[in-house]
Amino acid sequence: MENLVNWLNDIIWSQALIFLCLGVGLFYSIITRFLQVRHMKDIFKLMFKGQKSEAGISSFQALSLALSGRVGTGNIAGVATAIAFGGPGAVFWMWMMAFLGAGSAFVESALGQVYKVKKDGQFRGGPAYYIEKGLGIKWYAVLFAIVTVVATGVLLPGVQANSIALSVENAFGINPAITGIIIVTLLAVIIFGGVKRIARVAEFVVPFMALGYIVVALIITFMNISEIPGVLKLIFSSAFGADAAFGGILGSAITWGVKRGVYSNEAGQGTGPHAAAAAEVSHPAKQGIVQAFSVYVDTLLVCSATAFMILITGMYNVAPEGKPVIVNNLGDMQPGPGYTQAAVESVFHGFGAPFVAVSLFFFAFTTIMAYYYMAETNLSYINGQKRRIWTEYVLKVVICGMVFYGSVKTASLAWGLGDVGVGSMAWLNIIAILLLTKPALKVLRDYESQLKAGKDPVFDPVKLGIQDADFWEKEYNPLESEKTG
Repeated sequence: MENLVNWLNDIIWSQALIFLCLGVGLFYSIITRFLQVRHMKDIFKLMFKGQKSEAGISSFQALSLALSGRVGTGNIAGVATAIAFGGPGAVFWMWMMAFLGAGSAFVESALGQVYKVKKDGQFRGGPAYYIEKGLGIKWYAVLFAIVTVVATGVLLPGVQANSIALSVENAFGINPAITGIIIVTLLAVIIFGGVKRIARVAEFVVPFMALGYIVVALIITFMNISEIPGVLKLIFSSAFGADAAFGGILGSAITWGVKRGVYSNEAGQGTGPHAAAAAEVSHPAKQGIVQAFSVYVDTLLVCSATAFMILITGMYNVAPEGKPVIVNNLGDMQPGPGYTQAAVESVFHGFGAPFVAVSLFFFAFTTIMAYYYMAETNLSYINGQKRRIWTEYVLKVVICGMVFYGSVKTASLAWGLGDVGVGSMAWLNIIAILLLTKPALKVLRDYESQLKAGKDPVFDPVKLGIQDADFWEKEYNPLESEKTG
């Protein structure tokens, strides 16, 4: 099984996808004149402006739902894996993927809003919807939906559950099977309550879990402030092959930095648009800008917090695949949450392992919730106009089963399956958004022109010549939207 998964990953995660992710991020950053920088001042205003409605959730809830998908095991275990296989330089390429990826995140999230639909009293949207409506390629849309159901409902949940189980076992000595049962029970209570319950949980849990984790990281960083210049020099020199020890693994640094960057912040992967489409806003660009910010939170804040804790304390190994070990500070410890636990433990004895285990539980658990929402959205698309409730129940049972399976399986197999899911979605979605660049840019320019005129931007697809934006043409009521913000 593991050999098959590795073979698939060698094909999916070839250098072509690595450079495609970086290239598309750079393309959208340039063509939008680096909107991720220009509109920074708008982010906080937009984040808290929109209010939830009967059909949609607020901008902040949508941001939290997107962050619950982005901020997960990739921020703790993924960073450790990137350093273990790509060296400290991989951290720079994760940062680069976040900065450039914010442009891709805007485009895909704005498109999710443009082509969203109102179904069963709720907003639904995502790549499957904008592929069908924007490109008019039904089979491609169905293919993406099927791949996403398999990825987010079967392949990816096990990665999150596995990291939780490993960290809990390391911290408290609890058998992974018991941890798996607990996760499944809690997950079932939430996902059987529907999308709004998922959004409410994410709205309260995500900000606090991220803030608490960053605070501890800052404390550790300031306690070792004299090490910061050396760590920054190590990251940048390793990123460009200038460091004597890591100069021979430049390719691995780029590959693992981009790979784990995409896994963590999900920019261009096609997951973010699902949450973005659920928001109640007056213009697609508003939520696109908010979702671009979520990439910053994920990588530039949370991933950086993990990276600095690990590198400052020296609690890491570097053993590139197929090459001799370069750094061995943790013996035969498997790359993953153990690196971060060891880093915190080296400063706060007796606190590190439990703290990281609890943090990882919340990070990864909320990500599993978000995965269910994405899988359900694409299942809804596949079902068409009819709501086949039994398929939703099957999905709930399957995702719970995969969570338990992931809890008791090896980390390498869990991560391998997750990478297959992430890479497959990324290939399909990046090609789609490139083909839909024109309407995405129309949305941004319209938003900016209305802002310049002193207006609160309201979207009119007919005026812009954007076809098949059915919700905005037939159902959207600007006056009703004003009541909800």
